[in-house]
Amino acid sequence: MRIMIVGAGMVGRHLCEKLSGEGQEVVLVDSDEKKLRRLERELNVMPVHGSGASPKVLEKAGIEQTELFIAVTDSDEINLIACIISRQYKVKTRIARVRNKDFYAHGTSGVERTLGIDLVISPDLAMSEEILRLTTLSQAVEVAEFGHGQVDLLGYVAKEEHPCVGSSLADLRDLQDLYHFLVVAITRGEKTIIPRGHDQVEPGDKLYIVARRPDVPAVEHLLFASTSRLPRKVFVIGGGPIGAMVARQMEQLNVDISLLEQNPEVCETLAEELEDTVVLNSDGLEANDLLEEDIDQVDLVIAVTNSDTTNILSSLLAKHHGAKKCITLISNPGFMPMLGKLGIDVPLSPRLVAANMILRYVRHGGGRIVSVASLLGGEAELVEMKVPDQDQFVDLPLKHLTFPHGSIVGAIIRGHQTIIPTGDTLLAPDDNLIIFFTSDAEQGVESLFDK
Repeated sequence: MRIMIVGAGMVGRHLCEKLSGEGQEVVLVDSDEKKLRRLERELNVMPVHGSGASPKVLEKAGIEQTELFIAVTDSDEINLIACIISRQYKVKTRIARVRNKDFYAHGTSGVERTLGIDLVISPDLAMSEEILRLTTLSQAVEVAEFGHGQVDLLGYVAKEEHPCVGSSLADLRDLQDLYHFLVVAITRGEKTIIPRGHDQVEPGDKLYIVARRPDVPAVEHLLFASTSRLPRKVFVIGGGPIGAMVARQMEQLNVDISLLEQNPEVCETLAEELEDTVVLNSDGLEANDLLEEDIDQVDLVIAVTNSDTTNILSSLLAKHHGAKKCITLISNPGFMPMLGKLGIDVPLSPRLVAANMILRYVRHGGGRIVSVASLLGGEAELVEMKVPDQDQFVDLPLKHLTFPHGSIVGAIIRGHQTIIPTGDTLLAPDDNLIIFFTSDAEQGVESLFDK
């Protein structure tokens, strides 16, 4: 498939890396020639220099042969104009990223219908929705849902006092029939382990667990001696679009919420717009301000200013003074691998969140793939894949499928039933397999049913 991406920023780069790595023909359009040349050397893409809002540039890039058009520059106007221009060339699918909240104040469907765009992505809206998911599952540091909410993939950090520490995966597997869960991966430092029976859980490991949603509280209690609950008291640091959206959503959950914002004019506006949120004029970097607001009793701190430095330092300061958990916005994903070592619980990149939403949409149109979630900064994925309705797969034991090294089936969704499988589980037509795999196993997973 020929894919044209307009915008060579972090979102565009992530999309180019993933889609070209899958063997797609990717054309990258950007007005920054230096950035294009660098990405041409690093990735398998065809660079075209110029504005994505220029029909002449798009024609030079081969818009007439393009099936999928994705506009993700930093300019809403260029993204929308580029998508509108692409309509006259009969591009099958058009996707645009927009930042201005006026475009999605009443949802994105109106913009999509009016402008003929198939998917409008707002990084701020996507980020606020991701934060809300992590808020409701307070023990987890990563969350993704599959099977229309029947199954969750959850990431947890194992600590010395947790019951699971020291247990082997064989020990945990003996409990599967009671609690219906599976540990599909462990990350230990820079290493990702697809666990086998002899592997043991160590302090500091991040466990990725697939579980039926009704079983999540019991699994959390069994492995970590605690269960997720809504936080009682929350601090939001930063009153920009993301902070304001998160505060509004938290108000609906009847959470005790305080919002810290450095700009006094923004504070006045937010105090008028928000009904139950305490708005404070502070940058989150003053220890006295935090202590006066009882930071030691805060269950969750959400740092979402426009500055990575402020977000990191305010999160660390809050943790130092007793805050239980921090969700920290990081615009530069290059910082993310080091943040766990610093004590940041959940680093989130709005650019990666938006890019992953686009990838889910693109792959969903691919036939057997129902849903996708990227993990570990794009180094691993969880995919929901439909079993073909073909005779050779009927009643086939799962262990007879040739899974590539670095992959594991976490669950099978059969209608309204969720099965945590073993190698002897028999497949049925139209089963959905939830498969975790590392990046080097991607092609093998995608060709699993090509027989």
